[in-house]
Amino acid sequence: MSESLEFNLLEDETRECPFKYFEAIRHLDKPVYFMPELGAYYVSRYEDVRYIKKHPEIFSNDIYKHGSQRGGTSRNIAEEFKNENGWARVSTLQRTDPPVHTKYRGLINDAFSVARIRNMTNYIETVVNDLIDKFIEEGKCDFMWDFSVPLPCTVIADQLGVPREKIWQLKQWSDAMLAPGGGFTDEAQALECAKQVVEAQQFFAEVLGERKHEPKDDIISDLAHAKLKDDPDGPERELDMFELQDLLDQLLTGGNETTTNAIGSGLMLLLQRPELMDRMRSDQKLIRNFIEESLRYETPVLHLWRVAAEDTELGGIPIPKGSSIAVGYASANRDEAVFDDSETFDIERKKAGAHLAFGSGPHHCPGAALARQEMYSAFTIFLHRLDNIRTVDRNEPFKHVPSSFLRGLSNLHLDFDVRQRDRYFPNASVY
Repeated sequence: MSESLEFNLLEDETRECPFKYFEAIRHLDKPVYFMPELGAYYVSRYEDVRYIKKHPEIFSNDIYKHGSQRGGTSRNIAEEFKNENGWARVSTLQRTDPPVHTKYRGLINDAFSVARIRNMTNYIETVVNDLIDKFIEEGKCDFMWDFSVPLPCTVIADQLGVPREKIWQLKQWSDAMLAPGGGFTDEAQALECAKQVVEAQQFFAEVLGERKHEPKDDIISDLAHAKLKDDPDGPERELDMFELQDLLDQLLTGGNETTTNAIGSGLMLLLQRPELMDRMRSDQKLIRNFIEESLRYETPVLHLWRVAAEDTELGGIPIPKGSSIAVGYASANRDEAVFDDSETFDIERKKAGAHLAFGSGPHHCPGAALARQEMYSAFTIFLHRLDNIRTVDRNEPFKHVPSSFLRGLSNLHLDFDVRQRDRYFPNASVY
């Protein structure tokens, strides 16, 4: 075990601003820290994170196969209810290693390719303008719930093939899928989350059945008709409902939650530095690097999980087989050995794009291109159409949704002036 630090990621003060904690871990003589509140070894430095990503044979994504005991009462209650009343969790994308991961990843790569996202530029700009039109005349909004939440929710609903009137239901289901793993739900809340997840599964099962007989141009149709091989020389087969449900779970949560958080955090950083808004308006080239720097500085997913597939060592700390490992992306993105003056937010940073907010290697986030385009269109159009953007509360505390691994604002109440009422279509691809 490593030495003890006077922080706790599950306590409000640290959870609201965990970066001093991560900095303290990086500055330990042995910067892999056993974090007792998570029951996991926290990997804090950039190169150690990269090493883990390159060696899935040692640091496996398959936490179930290798016996990780990570969970907790609330999470276990949610899983048990889902197992009994819906479709039990199986391992497809997130909890597998190559070559198993590769066969599932191939099913969705085309849907999120850079070429396809580039062709979606006008469509995404339309969604952005539609949302701004709904509140621009009022001179105020809750940025999170009027813009940052519905933008990616609308886009992922359209891509999946779910009617737009369901976007708030999708958001509720997505939150229910993630909350029990965040460490801040009691048993009653976890059970309610599980009921919501089963409701989502039943909805998706019905839509999958419809698309099986009448396919449309959407991801659910693609998955309903997809075939894969369990062995390169074996026969093709269709996906079963357990696999389909797990894939849709990950596409839904990954397609909206992290982008919502990234957009909200990006505007928070601008509100704390209002002089940057005019700089970005006058030089839109800065917006691209602003996006990368905001992802580095306010990483929307603090960490994800691995399990030690064998007895190993990292950063001078022995890690027994079966141990849970938290891969600290947010900490790695502020590693002083990689990013000069790493605790400073700099939209002209030369290496901002070297961040690990989307992971790296085989598990690099499949929706990274879509997230970047949504952020780019959002800030390009938002700054063009609105002026004097400010928080309603001059002492805005920027409170975050309680979670041990996600970082997103709960609300962001704004006042603003109208800069341009007309819809704005710069046809600006981030790629």
